[in-house]
Amino acid sequence: MYEEPYRWVEAVGNRRQYLDEQFTQGAPVVALTYADGILLVTVSRGTPKLYEIYDRIALGGMGHPADLEKLRFSLLEMAHVEGFNRSPSDVTGARLMKYGLAPAIKQAFEEIYKAPFIVKILLAELGPKPERDAFLTINYDGTFEESRRWAGLGATPAVQAQMGRYLESQAGCEQAPLAQAFETALCAWAVGALAQTAPEPSTGESTPGSDPSEKAAGAVAATEDKAALLAHVRKTVAEKSLECVLLERKGPGSSKYRALRPDELGTLFPPAVKASTPT
Repeated sequence: MYEEPYRWVEAVGNRRQYLDEQFTQGAPVVALTYADGILLVTVSRGTPKLYEIYDRIALGGMGHPADLEKLRFSLLEMAHVEGFNRSPSDVTGARLMKYGLAPAIKQAFEEIYKAPFIVKILLAELGPKPERDAFLTINYDGTFEESRRWAGLGATPAVQAQMGRYLESQAGCEQAPLAQAFETALCAWAVGALAQTAPEPSTGESTPGSDPSEKAAGAVAATEDKAALLAHVRKTVAEKSLECVLLERKGPGSSKYRALRPDELGTLFPPAVKASTPT
């Protein structure tokens, strides 16, 4: 019956609803430019969500671990084949997204007789200067966006927009030292986490705040002060693992990717979080 256009559209709509629900319990991902490179932050419960793809390119994801691993390996293979056949400078986040990730995810989403990828992905690419850093995010349906300075993954576009508004309000972050950027990233992460776990509005007639974007805005409005955001981070890291990786502009060698060690994280945590963080 899905050969009929109306049925196909209905099936795609059902698929979107299903996928939207899958991400509500996922952890947001934040990536931003700071003075010496790019910082990526998320939390996980055992399975990593941040990876190196190629020298200057890192990946952050949310969704099903098996789907994320399958796409990550595809990107790794594509990046290294490109680097071998052409040159390392030809391996870019834009090429990986436009010719690798986006077609594969879009095809899986539209083939309604098969399972879609339950995944959202962020690619961060380090440039020679902060203004040349690039960020690309892709949704579960294959649509992607490119941005500068920062990017975020959240359960819904409204959540991502809320995270973006917070990061946009942090003027000068791209020139900030690592410690300041780390605090900003933690707060942006908390903005996303609080927005996507905000309670659904009551059923019935439309009321103020029933729109998803209004719901997200309302959730963060109550916690827009830094202390409340860091309090949520403190509660989360007491139960889950914080992941934090860097793409260091002045890092030695060709690979600029580096995961922060626990002792380094301990020195970076803001006092409001450090008080309850295991050392």
